Amino acid sequence: MKEYWGSLASILGVLAFCQSLLHVLFPPELRFATLKLFNRVFNMFTSYCYFDITEIDGVNTNELYNAVQLYLSSCVTISGSRLSLTRALNSSAITFGLTNNDTIFDTFNGVTVLWEHIVTQRQAQTFSWRPLPDEKRGFTLRIKKKDKSLILDSYLDYIMEKANDMRRKNEDRLLYTNSRGGSLDSRGHPWESVPFKHPSTFETLAMDPVKKAEIIEDLKDFANGQSFYQKTGRAWKRGYLLYGPPGTGKSSMIAAMANYLGYDIYDLELTEVHHNSELRKLLMKTSSKSIIVIEDIDCSIDLSNRKKGSPNNSSSIGRSYCDPEMRSGPGVSTGDEGGNSITLSGLLNFTDGLWSCCGSERIFVFTTNHIDKLDPALLRSGRMDMHVFMSYCSFPALRILLKNYLGNAESDLDEGVLKELEEVIDKAEMTPADISELLIKNRRNKDRAVIELLEALKNKAEMKLKSGECVREKNLKDVGEEEEEQEKRALESPKEGCDYEDGIKKEDEDEEKKIK
Repeated sequence: MKEYWGSLASILGVLAFCQSLLHVLFPPELRFATLKLFNRVFNMFTSYCYFDITEIDGVNTNELYNAVQLYLSSCVTISGSRLSLTRALNSSAITFGLTNNDTIFDTFNGVTVLWEHIVTQRQAQTFSWRPLPDEKRGFTLRIKKKDKSLILDSYLDYIMEKANDMRRKNEDRLLYTNSRGGSLDSRGHPWESVPFKHPSTFETLAMDPVKKAEIIEDLKDFANGQSFYQKTGRAWKRGYLLYGPPGTGKSSMIAAMANYLGYDIYDLELTEVHHNSELRKLLMKTSSKSIIVIEDIDCSIDLSNRKKGSPNNSSSIGRSYCDPEMRSGPGVSTGDEGGNSITLSGLLNFTDGLWSCCGSERIFVFTTNHIDKLDPALLRSGRMDMHVFMSYCSFPALRILLKNYLGNAESDLDEGVLKELEEVIDKAEMTPADISELLIKNRRNKDRAVIELLEALKNKAEMKLKSGECVREKNLKDVGEEEEEQEKRALESPKEGCDYEDGIKKEDEDEEKKIK
């Protein structure tokens, strides 16, 4: 036994001597150069090149790693034998990812690449102000050398863009509103947000299907039109004006647009904004891929049509529309006393000026019940590109409401009832909101709901008819009185003419007598 340990010690001594001799004969610089030469020779004979993307770059999180992880989750299917499941904060979707040391192939522009997820244990850490995770994670991208320029120039940018779109779709939508009085929240932001859970979609929206399809196509072209807007030199934004009677679905239209595009909504309350500069700051704090909404713009501040000024008010002649006095809200001061002094010029710059281009892919939506009260400068193309009239409920919209609230298809209703509804719906001029309320109250009894709806439509149509007849009778009466007055003036005018001639003749006779 002693001989065994003695021989083992001798062997270890020889190895230590040889190692010392190698360190003397081959210094670290020479060994490094030899290893570098070996790698270069190896790379000359291999047709692949490799790129590592680590989870942590120094002490900061590598955004490219997160983007690759999210992007590859769209390439992985549930049929895999072993997958990792993740759910991000404020997200309602579960994503699938690669497990440790798993691989997956991807194809881009006809080129196939290999991704490998490598997870290794991190060595003992030294003291650090930010502790690192125990595992070291990263992705390795393997591509052919001939495809290197083709892949790296656009593939990684494509991954980042795709990951951002997926992250936005997976996250919950947010509804923002500007803080009261222009105050800031705890993070110094002028917007306060709540989760946006409005269920309205274009499928449930009660409006004419042709008009609805036109709006959907316009939104689709806008969302996919980045290259078009860059090529034409236009800012990537679009304006919509929704106008019509109350209860015709303007707010539901905005919610359907946000749900269709996956955009956040910024509900701007103009009465809480004091100055144009504050309006610009709010615009700068909005994110891309969002909808900026100003509801009932004709009621918030005075932006009336300046062509309809009173002709008797001579002091208003020659005034510029940029005059704060002309554009300030009713009953508020225009100085620095805390009143609202937003001008029409400031609002126009907000929607179509240089500051409106500080972000991209944004939609401005204004709503009003009285379009004739708005200034034409606010309505022209470039500010409000698409004017959408939200009308009273039509028969196609009524069918959508019947399906939404009662689950009725056309085949479930009697043809006679459908014909009566079609004949009376346009004459009644009822809003989708009023019809929806009737259907909600009787949703447990579908037949009763349809009967009461038909009665309500007929009653409303009769009331409209009677009111129209009264208006016509009043107009006819006014016309008759005016014609009668004109006849009186016509009958009196000859007599007045005769009196005038008799007076002239008498004066002439008096003059002749004096001369004689």
